[in-house]
Amino acid sequence: MLVVKTINELRSELNKIDDSSDIGLVPTMGALHQGHMSLLEKALSENKKVVVSIFVNPTQFNNSEDLEKYPKTLENDINLISTISSEIIVFAPSVSEIYNNHVKTKIYNFAGLDKVMEGEFRDNHFNGVGTIVETLFNLIKPIRAYFGEKDFQQLRIIQKLVEIQKIPVEIIGCEIVRENHGLAMSSRNERLSTTIRQNAAFIYETLKTAKYKFGMESVLKVKDWIAKQFDNNADFKLEYFEITDVETLTPAKNKNIDIKYRAFIAVYVEGVRLIDNIALN
Repeated sequence: MLVVKTINELRSELNKIDDSSDIGLVPTMGALHQGHMSLLEKALSENKKVVVSIFVNPTQFNNSEDLEKYPKTLENDINLISTISSEIIVFAPSVSEIYNNHVKTKIYNFAGLDKVMEGEFRDNHFNGVGTIVETLFNLIKPIRAYFGEKDFQQLRIIQKLVEIQKIPVEIIGCEIVRENHGLAMSSRNERLSTTIRQNAAFIYETLKTAKYKFGMESVLKVKDWIAKQFDNNADFKLEYFEITDVETLTPAKNKNIDIKYRAFIAVYVEGVRLIDNIALN
């Protein structure tokens, strides 16, 4: 398994790749799980060479405690990647390597995609995401890059980033991978107690019922029903539940048969923040 930790080492390895070879990129913050592995497997099936980045990016954290607690498991991550392929290049730089001891966030105009949901509760988060992703795109110059739909708002932001910065890369969205009981796979799940991790299936179950209700009831009635479910479950604190237009992420007030909708949720449990989403139509 080839692991490089500096930009110079990365460039040296990329220079060895034949010009005709497609490069696929899977950007991650480490603490890898089977959701990440599904991204890697798809990337391997569609590209001659794959790079996975492992970098806990400080510019996308608005909570210093969350940044400090974010799991860092590089050795385990490398071992897990090696079960998929020994040909993957792992780029695992330090913060100083990426930001040259000057951590600074670039400001973008994401046309409002960053102002709702995660953007409302995590100030400047998506500018931080855009900063690191654009940096990785410029360093690696992939033909394709792979992102999970669990972070669907982030996926839309990256698609907008590529559009406004005119970056020649295809953004591939990949389906959410779930634990056996339905909880969306996340590095943060490791911080949950065993019992609560099982009980957190409640989040996905409510989303599935919301999807069913959306076919028959108004947006407001679905949102009211969700709020009541969480009011009646003391273990889970609802931060937001929103139904939006898939393209613009504009919160819906009324349903339009010509628009595709998606439901998004953010929940706190045992001090851990979990997000999920589901297509509604």
